[in-house]
Amino acid sequence: MTSDVSDNNIDTNESNADGINTSVAKPLKNDKESLENIELDLLCEGIYRHYGFDFRNYARSSLGRRTKNLMELEGVKSISALQDLVLHNSAVMERFLLNLSINVTSMFRDPNMYAAFREKVVPILRTYPSIRIWHAGCASGEEVYSLAILMEEEHLGDKTKIYATDINEELIKSAKAGIYPLSAMQEFSENYMAAGGKRAFSEYYHAKYDSAIFSPHLRKRIVFSKHNLVSDSSFNEFNVIFCRNVLIYFNETLTTQVHSLLHQSLCRFGILVLGSNETTEFSSIAKDYKAIDESVSIFQRKA
Repeated sequence: MTSDVSDNNIDTNESNADGINTSVAKPLKNDKESLENIELDLLCEGIYRHYGFDFRNYARSSLGRRTKNLMELEGVKSISALQDLVLHNSAVMERFLLNLSINVTSMFRDPNMYAAFREKVVPILRTYPSIRIWHAGCASGEEVYSLAILMEEEHLGDKTKIYATDINEELIKSAKAGIYPLSAMQEFSENYMAAGGKRAFSEYYHAKYDSAIFSPHLRKRIVFSKHNLVSDSSFNEFNVIFCRNVLIYFNETLTTQVHSLLHQSLCRFGILVLGSNETTEFSSIAKDYKAIDESVSIFQRKA
């Protein structure tokens, strides 16, 4: 006699004498990737509920990669073990934020963008009595100081205030200090000249031991503060917003949300500068922008 029950088709509707279902559902297969996805979901949910940081709509591949980097640094073997550390130790949470926030950056990164900004945006800014610029996702500050130097050279420094924000307080402290490795100055200087620099780059910093300390007169025009693009609202109306190489870490839902925030934060005819691989084209507010230089992702809000 043959049985109609196979190993993959077990009736789990078993009850004990009290009528309580005691069956245990068994997974059809041991899928490590699916389990890690569940763990990553739980990690993001736990962080959101406990700390208020919302990473649930970050790009999955980037989030997973950076989470694994932190697992290695913390010496744990699973995302669940990392979750336990993150939720019970605020110092580990700070390291999580730092690991998630660090992006590849340098002074005058993408020199063509800065050259285009000088040529096509600065003439517009000259018409304003004062200029408010928001640099969202400023990381360790290299690109913020680049912008401050550019505005100085275009004789707009005195009427410019730059608001530089990031989700991570440790990065903000580092950016505020304006101290970078002296070994990086050659690369920074080359980028500066390619971006249309008008002076010797060394005029903007002084060397001390193995560090380059940028001039206080640049720092005084920059306000550094903590801001979360995902959960915080607009805090001013700006003539220019830099949000470069940030949106690439978000999924479509979050990208749409942040685009809306940036749009709300721009004044009429304000300028939006995105990363080289980012665009307004597929956003819900694409019709509200025109390209000033699409090749370097510089857009202008329409009236």
